[in-house]
Amino acid sequence: MLIIAALLLVLCGLVHSILGELYLLRRLFKRDNLPQLFGSDRFTKGTLRFAWHITSLAWFGFAALLVLMPNAKILLFTVSIVFAGSAIFAAYYTRGKHLSWLVFAVISALTLTTAMGV
Repeated sequence: MLIIAALLLVLCGLVHSILGELYLLRRLFKRDNLPQLFGSDRFTKGTLRFAWHITSLAWFGFAALLVLMPNAKILLFTVSIVFAGSAIFAAYYTRGKHLSWLVFAVISALTLTTAMGV
């Protein structure tokens, strides 16, 4: 179950970074009304791109932890809670339109089920 959860995280991270870059960030950065910090909008764009892609990096890290430490009960409960919260936020703030909530809910359920069996 944890390998499936880890694979879902890697897939989510890849899709998040690739589609986010193509369909959100690039379009956003074409605008001429982004906040100008330190004299230009370069810092703003860099910060947004960094924040966007670091999310994917965090998911890759979670995936590695799930595969490398499957017997650490507290780790599994923590991962389950983080992804349950992520599912709730994604569902609430996008009114269910961003389907990441479904993947996050599955990851939460898989890690919780594994933790309860440990």
